[in-house]
Amino acid sequence: MQAVVIGASGGIGSALVKQLAQRDDIDHVHALSRSKADFYAAKVQSLFIDLEDEDSLRVAAGKVSETGAPDLVIIAAGLLSEGRALKPEKSLRQQDRTTFERVFAINTIGPALAAKHFIPIMPRKGRAVFAALSARVGSISDNRIGGWHAYRASKAALNMLIRNYAIEQARRNDQFIAASLHPGTVDTALSRPFQSGVPDRQLFTAAQSAGYLLSVIDDLTPESSGKAFDWAGQEIPA
Repeated sequence: MQAVVIGASGGIGSALVKQLAQRDDIDHVHALSRSKADFYAAKVQSLFIDLEDEDSLRVAAGKVSETGAPDLVIIAAGLLSEGRALKPEKSLRQQDRTTFERVFAINTIGPALAAKHFIPIMPRKGRAVFAALSARVGSISDNRIGGWHAYRASKAALNMLIRNYAIEQARRNDQFIAASLHPGTVDTALSRPFQSGVPDRQLFTAAQSAGYLLSVIDDLTPESSGKAFDWAGQEIPA
């Protein structure tokens, strides 16, 4: 199998690359990130991408295809906050265009453009999985406390895109699976400013979360396609 991890320099992305590289059923791992992290593993090829630069995605997809069709593509990039300038909104009065544009660029538009260039190079026959890290807060029916408007909306939109890809690609390959995955609350830079009040038992290391996510991916079937699942494999309502 060939695997691609987009967002490989992040906490969860890096852990995914390392664990995939240790698996006997994986021949090659393409680690894609803006910082082009080096994993010093024979199976791993690091490539540059920028989710805000479509041309970089096109070039990276071309390089990946040179070694064969990727059976697994995981988008592990995401944005929740960014210093003092960008924080999740607690009230609709805190909404602003710049925040929405920035959050959607990374959480929704970037993954959409990655899908545009990477799904077409995935196998036309046999099992193939395209997975994107989403969030439970992207569930509309599970939203009970509100807030975090841009982030919630960006993840809800991502979940809709995953559903669209599942429908479209099933016509091309009936073993194709597209899924949204909630990694849990993970001790990474993304969640660190928001970890107060999270019990230790519910706060995962990146390695723990990556292991759970890969187990969920291994268990996905074509009937799972288009749906969202948490780290334990439980379906998250739309």
